[in-house]
Amino acid sequence: MSLTIHSSFLPHLDPDASLAFYRDVLGFEVRNDVGYEGMRWITVGPADQPDTAIVLHPPGVGPGMTDDDRNALLEIIAKGSYFGVNLAATDLDATFATLEAAGAEVVQEPVDQPYGLRDCAFRDPAGNMIRIQQVG
Repeated sequence: MSLTIHSSFLPHLDPDASLAFYRDVLGFEVRNDVGYEGMRWITVGPADQPDTAIVLHPPGVGPGMTDDDRNALLEIIAKGSYFGVNLAATDLDATFATLEAAGAEVVQEPVDQPYGLRDCAFRDPAGNMIRIQQVG
């Protein structure tokens, strides 16, 4: 069996703010931007990884989702504790400096973790945790 990661999903609260963050701050390319009944699904990803993507989606839509469920989900997203993604950079400190200068919300400056990784963390406009690890 051979499996690869094709796409991962992160909720957005403001599609335009999320688009600006992932495209303009992180430098991802926009692969798809689909609207339906006032909602948007935006697919982004690194230009050099055309088979891997993040789909930014409206939270709490779908069959069986009650208003109470949706409200609870939005509260968790607002706290920044619902979803996240781990990215990798060959120069973590330079990447951190670039994102910080672009106005990204810093959660953690670059640090050597006790489990062997060096990483930093930001939040996207919806509050999703974006961790970036040093590689290479």
